[in-house]
Parts: sequence; structure tokens; C-alpha cells
Amino acid sequence: MKRDLKDTSTSHKELLGPFLPGMEQSLEQTTEILLCLSPAEAAGLKEGINFVRNKSTGKDYILYKKQSHLRACKNMCKHQGGLFIKDIEDLDGRSVRCTKHNWKLDVSTMKYINPPGSFCQDELVVEKDKENGLLLLELNPPNPWDSDPRSPEDLAFGEVQVTYLTHACMDLKLGDKRVVFDPWLIGPAFARGWWLLHEPPSDWLERLCQVDLIYISHMHSDHLSYPTLKKLAERRSNIPIYVGNTERPVFWNLNRSGVQLTNIHVVPFGIWQQVDRNLRFMILMDGVHPEMDTCIIVEYKGHKILNTVDCTRPNGGRLPMKVDLMMSDFAGGASGFPMTFSGGKFTEEWKAQFIKTERKKLLNYKARLVKDLQPRIYCPFAGYFVESHPSDKYIKETNIKNDPDELNNLIKKNSDVVTWTPRPGATLDLGRMLKDPTDSKGIIEPPEGTKIYKDSWDFGPYLKILNAAVGDEIFLHASWIKEYFTWAGFKDYNLVVRMIETDEDFNPFPGGYDYLVDFLDLSFPKERPSREHPYEEIRSRVDVIRHVVKNGLLWDDLYIGFQTRLQRDPDIYHHLFWNHFQIKLPLTPPNWKSFLTCYEQSRAEISQG
Repeated sequence: MKRDLKDTSTSHKELLGPFLPGMEQSLEQTTEILLCLSPAEAAGLKEGINFVRNKSTGKDYILYKKQSHLRACKNMCKHQGGLFIKDIEDLDGRSVRCTKHNWKLDVSTMKYINPPGSFCQDELVVEKDKENGLLLLELNPPNPWDSDPRSPEDLAFGEVQVTYLTHACMDLKLGDKRVVFDPWLIGPAFARGWWLLHEPPSDWLERLCQVDLIYISHMHSDHLSYPTLKKLAERRSNIPIYVGNTERPVFWNLNRSGVQLTNIHVVPFGIWQQVDRNLRFMILMDGVHPEMDTCIIVEYKGHKILNTVDCTRPNGGRLPMKVDLMMSDFAGGASGFPMTFSGGKFTEEWKAQFIKTERKKLLNYKARLVKDLQPRIYCPFAGYFVESHPSDKYIKETNIKNDPDELNNLIKKNSDVVTWTPRPGATLDLGRMLKDPTDSKGIIEPPEGTKIYKDSWDFGPYLKILNAAVGDEIFLHASWIKEYFTWAGFKDYNLVVRMIETDEDFNPFPGGYDYLVDFLDLSFPKERPSREHPYEEIRSRVDVIRHVVKNGLLWDDLYIGFQTRLQRDPDIYHHLFWNHFQIKLPLTPPNWKSFLTCYEQSRAEISQG
């Protein structure tokens, strides 16, 4: 399916039914019984919250009882799969608290109350059986990858080869076809916050130019790298690129990027895309961030390769088991929290302990996922970045990532899954590894003496682009502030934010702007309003914030790129605010040309009296 880029705003919700209309096998729905309660167990349910477990499967559930009415859900936080426990701060007996990040769920409504306005919990169906026992049912569409199933055929040695380039970029040879995932091979990601840890193979551009198709999982710049794609487009602008039909188009900023790509395909979720007789692929959405994140299954001669990329809950947690090769992120550290926060509990000791705990949780989660899915081979990737710019030394030292070998060792303790820690230029021969995982030729490492880690980065050209925004004419006029936030369109929310433009060290930038935004009525007061209100102070490096404002970019460049320092009172995550500025800003940038014209016209009218 090929679609013009102008039509990429179609919502994934409009496309699903539950996966896609027009595919009869996709419309069938199956019912799975997750838990049976005997009549005595059902009668013993108390008013309010009940935690129950299926002893045969070890799975946990929550039932909320109010008189004769029952609601139920899995005991699994929608954020990152954490377990809920009783919320001791809840006096009404309606909420539970996640043990991972303290998210809170009101099980009487199945809505999350912390962070407010975020997600709704997926409910289970509660039915009574003939003896007044209870059944918890989950209604599921069939696994889309099971449509038109194919039995695995024997693979010749060398027929399927997977070569690691860097970060989340893999080069797959599948028969006589070549597929590449997420090419970030030069330049920074997230403005200037992330740089490549590994030195990619010297022939990376030649490799890209020769592939049959590229899959880009989502719009984050460590996956959608415009500097990389610019180099590629100069040599082969019509290379086929495939993305999922996310609510916010992956290539929403293509025209502004100046990169000339002419062959972008936007495909629906859960439908096989046939490349040739032996090769097909299917893009799946993330269960937590369906508006932007995707993952992919590639199948060649019945052998499946699963790449979950950065998805928090890929395909809502429903994934194919026993694939031949699975790859996923592993590192953590892809957020401004908590390194960029200060005040209150955010001491250096608290941050260090939090990061240590969270990274360990992530390792255990990934190991458990691999154990549950039982792939033949697992590869941790999509986490090889470093905060290498000298001004981000604090972040580099604080933002400790997981070690891929530590994860692989944890997996080996609990399963028979073969693991692979990739190095740039290393190649895995799938046919050899499936036949004999101990085959010395199953994984060919790069030649001895190959440079693995980068020791220098070309900061100059990229910082020059950011610095160009600092002296832009827009920022000579203080009214740009109202123009920008009116364009952004976030309001009717009780939050006051103080924005401070800073130098490299987050001290106020000489001549920079320091202003308040009251998002309740989108006003710009001189002082904080007298009413009760939550408050955030956001210090942003002037080159990055002005570059973001001028080009109408998402705030991920600021937040995930570590280009801010934040304080908040009270210490509450305002999901609706950050979600809007990280995902939901308008697709077209502010009209600064019109803004400047209107400003000059108003000045002329004033001077004429």
C-alpha cells in the first residue's frame, strides 16, 4: 500500500477494525478465560478492591466490587508493566499504586489518576457461570501474524544474514533482498543531546544505497535521522521507506527538513506486506504510545525476526512466541528524568538510587519478556548512545545505562535462549545459528583492529544550525511568546510554567527571555497568579529552545535531549502538558513570516499616529 504523504494524518483508530477492514480473518474475535472463581470465592469478594491470582498461570488480576457491580483488569500497569499494590494514601478504597513508578489507577473508573489525564486501563469481561461462580474473560482479535501461516523452510548458510551497524540500525540480507532498520549513522539525536557510542562500518552509506527497503519505527531522531537520510537522499532519493500509519505521521517534518525523499510508504498495522514470494513484513503498534511508536515482524521462508524497538508494550503485550531472532532496546536512560530535575527529593543520592533501581527493573523486565516469548536468539540493541558533548558531562556521568552483557547473562540463567551482543560490522548467519548455535562461523565479528567505539564527534556543523536560531529576527520582539504558545494550542489546564532561556551552564542567558505562561487561560502574567496552582520552572539552553520554537519542533529535543533543567511544585508529572508538547503540537510550524509582517505593520501604524 502506497499513500501520498499528504494523507498520513489518518488516525490509526480509523484504520483498525480491530486490525483492518476488508480482511475477513482480521474481524474474528476469540474469547480467552483468564480466571475462574468458584461460587464460594465469588461470594467471598469484599466491597472495594480485591487482588486475585490464577494459581495455575501465576497471573494477577484486580476486581472492584460495588454492591452487585463488578469491574476487572489485569494487575499490570499500562506504563511499563509494573504490579499494582494497595494505595495507602487512598481513603476511599478505589485506587491502587504501581510499584515501579507510583502511577495510580482508580479501579472504580479504570482511569489513571497519577499522572492525571493519561491512560485508561483495559478492562476484562466479568461473567457469572451457571453455579454463580465468576469468569474473567479477555476478548482478543487473532494474532495478525497467524493469518496465512507458513511453515519454516531450511535455510542455506549465508541465505539470511543480520549485520549490526550501530544503535538501532540492522542490515538484513534475506535471500536476494536487503532490509535496513532505523538508520542513525551520523550526527546527533535530540538536538545535541545524544551522539553515537559506536563507530559505524565505514561502508555504511554504500550499504544503505543498495538496500531494497528501509523500515523506520518512529519519529524520534535516534531512529528517524535526517542527517543520515540527507546523505542517502543525495545518492538515492527514491529508496523505498516504510513506516506505520501512526496518528502523528513519522515524516511529519519532512518538508521542513530539506531532505528529498520521494518513495515513502505508510502502511496499516497488522497486515502482511509482501516483498517477494519468500519475504514479507508486518508493522505493529505500541500499546502505550500507539500515536507514535511501532515495531515490526519480518518473515522469510517462514522464519520470523521480531524487532520491538523502543515500544513500551509492543502490540499491547501480545507477541509471537518462539521467533527465530528477537531484538529490543535494553539500556534505559532515554529520558530527562530524573537527571534534569532539582529541588525537593531530587538530591544526587536520590537520583543515583532511583536510576540504579529503575535500570535493574528494566533488566528484569526484558529478561522475563525473553523468557516468556522464548525466541531462538535474542539481541539487545537500540541503546548505544552517549552524551558526549562536553557541556553534558554531568548527564553522561549520571545517566548510567544497562550493560547488554549483563542482560544476556541474566537471560542465560533463566532460559536456553541464545544471546548476541552486537558490535558494529558483526554479522549473524541465521541458518548456521539455528542449525548449531555453537558454530564458530555463526557470528562473524569485525576484523581485529576495527574501531568499535567513537572517540570524537563532529559537533561543529550541528551546533552551528542550532546557534543560527539565537539571533533570528523573531526573537527581537517579545510578542513571539504569545504567538508561539497560541500556535501550540495547549490551554484550559491549571498549570503555570516559568520559562528561562539559559547559557550552556543553565544560568540566565544575557538578554534572554524569562517569562510566565498560565495555561489555564493562556495568559502571560508578570507574577504568579494568586489562585492555587501547580508550578514548573523550565530552564532551557537558548540555542535549542529557540531552534525548537522557530521550527515548530517537538519538545523531545529539549526533554529527552537533556537540554533543560526542571523544578516543579508540587512534585507531580503533568502528563497532558508534556504529552501535548512532545507529541501533539500542530503539524505545520508557526507562521513567522506573517508574524513579522504584522509586527512591522503595527509599528508603522503607531508611528503614523
